Amino acid sequence: MLSKNQIKWVHSLELKKNRRKDGLFVAEGPKVVGDLLRAGYVARAIFSTTERPNAQLITDDELRKLSFLQHPQEVLAVFEIPLNSQFSIPNREATILNSKFSTLNSNLSLALDGVQDPGNLGTIIRIADWFGIQTIFCSEDTADCYNPKVVQATMGSLAHVHIIYTDLEVLLQSAHCPIYGTLLDGQNIYQQQLSNEGIIVMGNEGNGISPAIRQLVTHKLLIPNYNTSGETAESLNVAIATAITCAEFRRR
Repeated sequence: MLSKNQIKWVHSLELKKNRRKDGLFVAEGPKVVGDLLRAGYVARAIFSTTERPNAQLITDDELRKLSFLQHPQEVLAVFEIPLNSQFSIPNREATILNSKFSTLNSNLSLALDGVQDPGNLGTIIRIADWFGIQTIFCSEDTADCYNPKVVQATMGSLAHVHIIYTDLEVLLQSAHCPIYGTLLDGQNIYQQQLSNEGIIVMGNEGNGISPAIRQLVTHKLLIPNYNTSGETAESLNVAIATAITCAEFRRR
């Protein structure tokens, strides 16, 4: 039987400060939980409405009380945040990190500059996984990758992508590779030479890439608008723009 303390404990992990303090996060659904377990994530607790190894059997009603989802999906687990998970890298260590860049990612990586919507971040992690991008560097004001909404949106891809929070400006200043960014004053991405190595910077939902990071972009790219009617969308959603950009890099 599920206790009130267990419900309170799980719900406390909706807050970033509690996730950081306890080193725990919540994942839901057979796909997400299964992928994390197969990747070696340690489950502190598993609650399930069906028989599962090492899981506490609960009712559908109890799962609804635990879940952050409108429609709970059979299983919810509390996982330990891996010890090698980088929430933040001090400025003095950013150069050291960059010297190990080729070890972290031998091809392309993403850098997210202030992406704040959890759904967008989760989708971008899933996109990175699909296109074989193993590392995402995040500015410190980017959404927390262990937010329940982010974890859910990744659909298990959180288990396959290394996510590092750091000072992007310091990191990019010492980068020895092409730095790409999607900007309104960029060149048509479909007409540019694209490398198999480098960092692709994606910006904030409303403001795009910040001025300081924009100055460090060595290759400005533009996803062209093909609507000639005059009435058109002002911009693309950052996750959609990420998918288009990654697809074009991989197509080459």
